[in-house]
Amino acid sequence: MGELVGRGKPVGLDDLVILGDACATRLGAVAPLRIALGRRVRPRAKRTLHEVLGLIRFGSASPMETVTRILFVRSGLPEPMLNQPVHAADGSGRLLGFGDLVWRIEGRGEPPIKVIGEYQGEKFHTSREQREHDAARRRGFEDDGWTVQEIWRSDVTGDGPRRELVERMAWSLRVPVDDLHLEEVGTRFFSQHAIDQAIQTGLAR
Repeated sequence: MGELVGRGKPVGLDDLVILGDACATRLGAVAPLRIALGRRVRPRAKRTLHEVLGLIRFGSASPMETVTRILFVRSGLPEPMLNQPVHAADGSGRLLGFGDLVWRIEGRGEPPIKVIGEYQGEKFHTSREQREHDAARRRGFEDDGWTVQEIWRSDVTGDGPRRELVERMAWSLRVPVDDLHLEEVGTRFFSQHAIDQAIQTGLAR
């Protein structure tokens, strides 16, 4: 698939990250992908594949979760844990549920910042029964001190909604807006190597 990334080709860099996340989750770790690439003597699109490998994470449950994670990290937000179990803070060990994107940031002498980003796929979260289940689950998280931010497809479609989403998450995570890289909210089709090479070619011309 790495050979299909590039100018005039049908696959983008972020598409490979989505595929890589799915493979890593199925395999149980990113390591098998790293080992497989390391065994190739001269893999085509080597630089692209190595760049993608650095972006792949274990634990993503859907392509849109991967898209959202990449958006947040590129924009300067802390990297979330993926599909993590969330237990009650009272020490009982009671499982409140699993969070799609989970941040728990310990502060010095302050209560931890606890944020859950929940990607709400229209296919699974629009029925009445599912909405009621989601609402009860959300109340459980919030009663335990978590901030829950719902994320819909419309939030990640277009640069404007993406910026608003990043700013909303930054507020919850107490990340100053001035520290964000809002110019990075768009999807990335080309590898950084290809972009740098195009810039150098343009300068030379």
